[in-house]
Amino acid sequence: MIFRNVPRWLVCSLGAVFLCVALVATAGCGAQKPGPAVAGGSTELSTAPSAVPDAVADWARGMAVVRVGALPREARDVLALVDRGGPYPYRQDGTVFGNFEKVLPRQKRGYYHEFTVRTRGERDRGARRIVTGGGGEFYYTDDHYQTFKAVLR
Repeated sequence: MIFRNVPRWLVCSLGAVFLCVALVATAGCGAQKPGPAVAGGSTELSTAPSAVPDAVADWARGMAVVRVGALPREARDVLALVDRGGPYPYRQDGTVFGNFEKVLPRQKRGYYHEFTVRTRGERDRGARRIVTGGGGEFYYTDDHYQTFKAVLR
């Protein structure tokens, strides 16, 4: 891995900057097509892969998607921690996610890292996680890696 001796907070910060630049570039400098109307006036995207707008980065195509604002409060808090580079409440946070379920696109070991999303009422870490990719991707699972949604930031 090329980031072997670089502090995790710096790698995460650079990943977040890269993601922002990529989103702006793919969105045509902020010009976006209007999204689909959703009952109740919500701007949340459907999780159906066919509802992914053209402006979504290639890594999210064909996946269920979720906007940050539609994530549970605890997941948004974890994203903020990742952006800041920690500190993380669980010792497993920031460790390599092996993608053994092969739900996410195949990458070399060390590409993905996982972070615990606290679940109220659970005695252990629960089933919810944020997984980050080395290219600035963010994924959310609420069923312990069985399914993932691409997080649109």
